[in-house]
Amino acid sequence: MATPAVEVRHLVKEFIDRRGDVVRAVDDVSLAIREGEFFALLGPSGCGKTTTLRAIAGFEEPTSGEILLRGRPVQGVPPFHRPVNTVFQDYALFPHMTVRQNVMFGLRMAGVSPDGARRRAAEALDLVHLPGVGDRRPGQLSGGQRQRVALARALVNRPAVLLLDEPLGALDLKLRKAMQFELKQLQQQVGITFVYVTHDQEEALTMADRIAVMSLGRALQVGSPDEVYERPSNRFVADFIGETNFIAGTLEGRDAPGADGGDPRGAAAIGVVRLADGRTVRAAVRDPAASVGGAVAVAVRPEKIELTTLAGRGTGGAAAHVAPGGASLSELRGRVVDAHYIGTDTRYRVRSGDGVELIVRVQNQLAGFDGMLPRGTEVTARWRTDHASVLT
Repeated sequence: MATPAVEVRHLVKEFIDRRGDVVRAVDDVSLAIREGEFFALLGPSGCGKTTTLRAIAGFEEPTSGEILLRGRPVQGVPPFHRPVNTVFQDYALFPHMTVRQNVMFGLRMAGVSPDGARRRAAEALDLVHLPGVGDRRPGQLSGGQRQRVALARALVNRPAVLLLDEPLGALDLKLRKAMQFELKQLQQQVGITFVYVTHDQEEALTMADRIAVMSLGRALQVGSPDEVYERPSNRFVADFIGETNFIAGTLEGRDAPGADGGDPRGAAAIGVVRLADGRTVRAAVRDPAASVGGAVAVAVRPEKIELTTLAGRGTGGAAAHVAPGGASLSELRGRVVDAHYIGTDTRYRVRSGDGVELIVRVQNQLAGFDGMLPRGTEVTARWRTDHASVLT
């Protein structure tokens, strides 16, 4: 296996709060980030993602554990001697310097000749699509332009790893979305490893090759965007990334992986979950903490559910496209209690007789009906067994 660009081994970082108590901000985090990868640290405020990034950069000294950059331990190595650069949310540009001088600053500190620094600064500004602004000052630029200057300044030193701490957080929504695609294209163009901190799930799903979902100082799941969204390994991940229905029950047993036409990747056994009213549903057991006889929840995404009326009128959801011999279906019966047209899709709220509620989202272009199902309509909600997860 190739040497990781960044390796974090059992990282622990503790602080002393104002009351003198020990607070563990990072709790035994281990990560291996590949060369040339766009890797996201995703989680809510206070989950430890920025502290982990700062430890990689050298701004925080670990309480215990080890950090390696391209296979070399960096314990005690100051930030300016590590092969990394950091881009912050507030840009951290020098307001009294021109854009060119800002980009050249690190090069001049490293002893690069003035001519060499000017040439490399011009190349970096071209790379971030800002040619011709070198003589302006940061205050004369828009927020998006200032962020590009910060990127150019970080890239001009040709670091092995670029660390980005919520760099788009100060931008408005439209510009932030545009910059997401630009950042991804830039990373692919330069081929540098990016480690990106964000609390925005859509941002992480859009840009990252892999994501570490963090909570309370721990990395709860590491995987590709489709893995953490489609196959969450615990309830926090399922709840934090996207919208999810949780149906409470008890795990009665499990079949071998692949049984019942289950998980097409063969990655999970199929569990039988008994609900409060005695009905059973089946779902893939992906949470290692789920045990037979224990309380669990079946998690299923709203867009994975198909609705069918007693008269056979359907919404044409994902479950309708199960191929013969494919995964089996689970189902619940109930009534439509709310329906909202929201442009790209229609959002239904369905309630069963025992009070279980499901949110169902149906893309309007795929809808197999003419108009919304009215409130009070009796429906059957169906989903593929391998599209649902048993979680604790």
